Amino acid sequence: MRELVIISGKGGTGKTSLTAAFASLAENMLLCDADVDAADLHLLMNPTIQERYDFQAGNQAIIDPSLCCECGICHDLCHFDAISTDYQVDRLSCEGCGVCVDFCPVKAIDFPIKTCGEWFVSDTRFGPMVHARLGIAEENSGRLVSLIREESKKRAQDSKSSMIITDGPPGIGCPVISSITGATAVVIVAEPSVSGVHDMERVVELATNFRIPVMICVNKYDLNLKQTLAIENFARDKEIRFLGKISYNPVFTKAMIQGETIFEYKPDADVCQVVSEIWDSIITGPEVNNVSHLEFSFT
Repeated sequence: MRELVIISGKGGTGKTSLTAAFASLAENMLLCDADVDAADLHLLMNPTIQERYDFQAGNQAIIDPSLCCECGICHDLCHFDAISTDYQVDRLSCEGCGVCVDFCPVKAIDFPIKTCGEWFVSDTRFGPMVHARLGIAEENSGRLVSLIREESKKRAQDSKSSMIITDGPPGIGCPVISSITGATAVVIVAEPSVSGVHDMERVVELATNFRIPVMICVNKYDLNLKQTLAIENFARDKEIRFLGKISYNPVFTKAMIQGETIFEYKPDADVCQVVSEIWDSIITGPEVNNVSHLEFSFT
């Protein structure tokens, strides 16, 4: 079983639209939306939720007013100003460090595990989908990404799916590391801008450090031909397979508004042919097919 993760160095490159387009072209696959901080693949997939689970991680301090002696120790020790002078805990400010719990002389502070979000198993018109939603201002997105990728693997094995297509988060932080660890290959969707090139270089370095095969394509390439050329030259110098260039086309936005992929909205558009060729290049390339040495590894 192969897992292809679609990532980008920055947001707004068109990564999710391309992931949805690839899903409409793939056969016998399972979808995973690992961009849990800003999940939006469901807007194009219109999933029907079959299973729903709470995601719990970290702890939250709760002061019992009936036990609190108002000594002020917890207020003075809290480095995050999460405890008010009337001994109420601000849920958004509390970092769950537990210092107040340890030093409370009357044991008036409870420290339960908190529910940070939800994750789902759904049906879509293209196949099953595992996705999640992290709560507002919550942390542990890396752990949630690892959880849904593990579930995606289990569900894909049970359904005998031959491929998992994962919509990864942008950037190079913990959620991205969790989304690519153990993947068969990654496709980086680059944007032809100064910041887009810089961020692409950083995410290439990240994937390379994890020894994950990398491929690159450029979306909206005709908005800045100079930067597109810089991306092509970078791929050639680093011996990274360059998949192709996709021109700027309003059909992506129009399809998104309708909750459809570009192949559903306007299958005869020129951009559909380009995306089809890129997909064919991905699934026939050595990055995806040479998987004998790879294993899933979630931390």
